[in-house]
Amino acid sequence: MSSLSEAFANLAPRKPNAPAVILFSGGLDSSTILALAKDLGYAPYVLSVSYGQRHSSELAAAKHIAKKMGVIRHEVVNLDLTRFGGSALTDSSIDIPTAPSKDLEIPVTYVPARNTILLSLALGWAESLGGLDIFYGANAVDYSGYPDCRPEYVASFEAMANLATKAGVEAINHDTRFRVHAPIIHMSKAQIIQLGSTLGLDYSQTVSCYQANDLGEACGECESCRLRQAGFKQAGVSDPTRYQSKT
Repeated sequence: MSSLSEAFANLAPRKPNAPAVILFSGGLDSSTILALAKDLGYAPYVLSVSYGQRHSSELAAAKHIAKKMGVIRHEVVNLDLTRFGGSALTDSSIDIPTAPSKDLEIPVTYVPARNTILLSLALGWAESLGGLDIFYGANAVDYSGYPDCRPEYVASFEAMANLATKAGVEAINHDTRFRVHAPIIHMSKAQIIQLGSTLGLDYSQTVSCYQANDLGEACGECESCRLRQAGFKQAGVSDPTRYQSKT
């Protein structure tokens, strides 16, 4: 464990090289989470989900980054949420917004129950691996409009995980219960970038844009792009993002 990760010592594995399932989109936040989990001493099992998201080039980025970071195993699950729609990320008839979301407004880019679905998949895999730790990149600072990125939600899912699984029911003490980690939930985008940079993470291949093209190049206009741009500026780190040509 690095001196930096000592600040996250409460997240450390309860056994050396314990397996952890990390929800991994190939974006800035989840890449930082993966780097942190590795630095803490977990054996990383990485889960990406192709759910019909318009920015599907993030999955190509996820595969590249996972391989580069030397994960134990990377699973990509196909799950077609376009059949339900209800989000600008899964319904091409809904425009990706370029204006900032209003305070207390749930953005149109919210995908109904997405994190609950993804965390349930991660929980199933973790239990089958004999692991008790799940990591995901929820952030309540920059994405405060998403109901499934709040601390109360994380605590509720963790409680459910320990009620709804064989491993949870058979747990004999706190150290044998499931834990759901959201270590960047209270961090600003700048703080997240500073954390990843200290861990030696290369952000140039990450894809955060809601409407990135097939090459993974960002639009530079959507809310995700604007938050990312502001984060690099505030962190004092050069923005390595690949942007689409406007000519």
